[in-house]
Amino acid sequence: MSRTLIQRLWKFLLVMVVQVLLLNHIHLLGYVCPVIIAYITMNFNRGSNRVLLLLWGFAAGLVYDVFSNTMGVGMASATLLAMLQPTLLGLFTPRDAADDMEPSMRTMGAQRWLTYAFFSMLIFHIVFYALDALTLGNLWLTLAAMGIGTAAAWVIVALAQSFIVNKKTT
Repeated sequence: MSRTLIQRLWKFLLVMVVQVLLLNHIHLLGYVCPVIIAYITMNFNRGSNRVLLLLWGFAAGLVYDVFSNTMGVGMASATLLAMLQPTLLGLFTPRDAADDMEPSMRTMGAQRWLTYAFFSMLIFHIVFYALDALTLGNLWLTLAAMGIGTAAAWVIVALAQSFIVNKKTT
C-alpha cells in the first residue's frame, strides 16, 4: 500500500472516531450537530482522481449514516461535496499551483484555506440539513441549523488544521 493511502485511512478513521464518539453527542440548540466528515474530502490533492474522490466521499457519508442513523443524508451531502471539491479548490488556489498540491494552511495560505474550508462546510451543511428537514415547515430552524452547524464545524476544522500546521513547523 502506498504511503498516501495509509495517511488517508488514518485521517478517515480519526475523523470518524471524533465525529461518532464526540461530536454526535453535541447538540447545539437541541438540534444542531456539527458534522466534520467533509474534512475528509477537503484534503484531497488538486489533481486527484475524481472517481476515488467520489468513493471516499461516499464511504465517509456511509459510515457516518450507519453510526448516526441519518438514512443517506450524510452520504448524499458528502458525495456532493466530493463532486464539487475540485471546482471549489480551483477557486481558491492559483492557476499555476502544482497538481499534487495538498490543500492546507501551509500550502494555500491561511486566508485562502479558511475561505475554502468555510465554503466547503457551508455547502455540506446546507445540503445536509435541507435533506434532514425535507420540509419548509420549520424553515427558520433549518436555516439556523445550517448556519450554526457550518460555523461550529468550520471552527473545529480550522483549529485542527492550525494544530497540524503548527505541529509540522516545529
